[in-house]
Amino acid sequence: MRTTLKRGTAGHHAGNGHGGIPISPLSGVSRYRTKRRGPLRLLGKFFLWLAMIVLVAAGALAGGAWLYINQSVAAVRAHDPDLIRAQEDLDVPTPDQPTVALVIGYDKRLGPESALGSRSDTVMLLRADPQKQVISMMSFPRDLVVPIPGCAGQLPFTGRINEAYTSCGPRGTLKTVKDLTHVPINYIITVNFIGFRDIVDKLGGVYIDVDHRYFNDNSNGENYATIDLHSGYQHLTGKQALDYVRFRHTDSDLYRVVRQQSFVKAMKQQIAANWSVTRIPGVVTTITKNVEVGVGGGKTLDVPTLYEYANLAYGLPSGRFQQVQIENLSGYNELSAPQQSIDDAVNNFMNPDVSAPEKAATAALGEKPQAQTGPRPSQVSVEVLNGNGVAGAADQAAVELGDRGYPVTNGGNADTFDYFKTTIVYDPAVAGAEAAATKMADLFGDGETKAVQPGRQLETMLQVIVGQTFHGDLTPGPSDVTPSHEPPAVVADTVAAGELKGVRKKAGFQLYTPTVRESSSSLSTLEPVREYKLGDHNAVRLVYETGGVEYWGIQEMAWDEPPILDGASVQRRIKGRDYGLYFDGAKLHMVAFRENGNSYYVINTLLNRMSNETMLAIAKGLKPLGGN
Repeated sequence: MRTTLKRGTAGHHAGNGHGGIPISPLSGVSRYRTKRRGPLRLLGKFFLWLAMIVLVAAGALAGGAWLYINQSVAAVRAHDPDLIRAQEDLDVPTPDQPTVALVIGYDKRLGPESALGSRSDTVMLLRADPQKQVISMMSFPRDLVVPIPGCAGQLPFTGRINEAYTSCGPRGTLKTVKDLTHVPINYIITVNFIGFRDIVDKLGGVYIDVDHRYFNDNSNGENYATIDLHSGYQHLTGKQALDYVRFRHTDSDLYRVVRQQSFVKAMKQQIAANWSVTRIPGVVTTITKNVEVGVGGGKTLDVPTLYEYANLAYGLPSGRFQQVQIENLSGYNELSAPQQSIDDAVNNFMNPDVSAPEKAATAALGEKPQAQTGPRPSQVSVEVLNGNGVAGAADQAAVELGDRGYPVTNGGNADTFDYFKTTIVYDPAVAGAEAAATKMADLFGDGETKAVQPGRQLETMLQVIVGQTFHGDLTPGPSDVTPSHEPPAVVADTVAAGELKGVRKKAGFQLYTPTVRESSSSLSTLEPVREYKLGDHNAVRLVYETGGVEYWGIQEMAWDEPPILDGASVQRRIKGRDYGLYFDGAKLHMVAFRENGNSYYVINTLLNRMSNETMLAIAKGLKPLGGN
């Protein structure tokens, strides 16, 4: 199966400019308040990233940290024979370049079922780009039907993606994902679910927003995993977290993938708010017993490099953690997707649009879009030079740029053939040249921009020196997924106020009532309103069920600094109220505000089915609950 990322796009082979950042420091990160941290604090934070990558694999939890001591890093290197063999199919990572990891969370069966082998419950790609300061994550539903290449003793076949691990181990999953996406992968990380609960507990649990009541005790003779969770923002133990991320009794694998990705963000937020160095020893032991990391080229993990990129992940700006979904999935027990949908997801994963939240907010609020930065391709003259010594490389790059609308001339060979990455040279004195160079660097995937040397004059606006990482194709570039403005789909809400009045006295803080709701929604019959204690804080949750049998909610709590509100993608002041807008790409997932030490937010369905305009209308319509 072929994707829009062609074989040479942005380099797909060893030494291709897409290796390097050890994927360990990845996380569902948000922007946090700047704090001064001493060496011991940094040490704890750094190892924290390893703990989080473990959790990512084990249920798509949050981020990662590697450093505690060198021995701890060495302990998680590949030692399983199957994983060691899988390393042969990885691309060699290159320092300071974007890197991709395949994360596999597997369930090792015990007792009578041990002969059935292990299953992979989580298959996920994580990509970190240090230059653009962005991390992207793409999950594959375990029931997605794909071609599986097979292995020794197993012929190629078509089946669920998790069958690749059962039949052929980590190498089978790696080959399956590479054939499906054509994405270069530098690391493979496997995590045993057995350690999942212990890791979460040793990290102090996690706060997460539970969209509705989850309950099953198999009292009807069913054979599903048991679960007992109420709705609302709450603190989950390791067992509860595992129950939540693996649930699929009354919904499908589509929702489980999103629950897993949501947990990624939640775990990172919890760590930033409540991490303690005293937790390190217990976490280290649990990690080293349940995690293995394979590295392209069979190399061992490098602590200083890991430390450097752990800091990158920890300091990501708001909105720079991108969750990518495969759209247009169909089916229930077995899922399928058009190849174009997989291609589009891969392109968004490899070329995340960091401006998507701001553009989507502008569209939803009906604001005037910002003027496009930089000149159009037709206004940018380009001279292309061969800097890698490969015959025809400059000609091919010139053709590709010409097809994108750039006026191009071929200037022959560069001063040397030692250019590794493609370099785009510009004159800072020329208006628009730097912005044009930045856009062109994106087309080469890993291209870098450089100001022309003082005293030297370019004959064109830009000069492109083709490097070794160019293999004949330009990247498609970030897709503009900004939704068009549409009227909010809301109707008057005349029921919620009565429900809130019933719990107001016990809640003990100012409640806000919605004046509008999503037009197909009504309060849930299972748990329409819930008043409860969130640690030392009083909290109230309204749960709505849509016509499509999904859930969205309104959360209110006497807590001004809950971790979930850390790192809004976009801030807006609307009619005297300050809102934090939290986006998944261009989809508005949550709208929040604070009043008098309390926090309030509207949260979308798991699949973000409600439009951005609908979310904003509900949030803006919240007003203080009055009357008796």
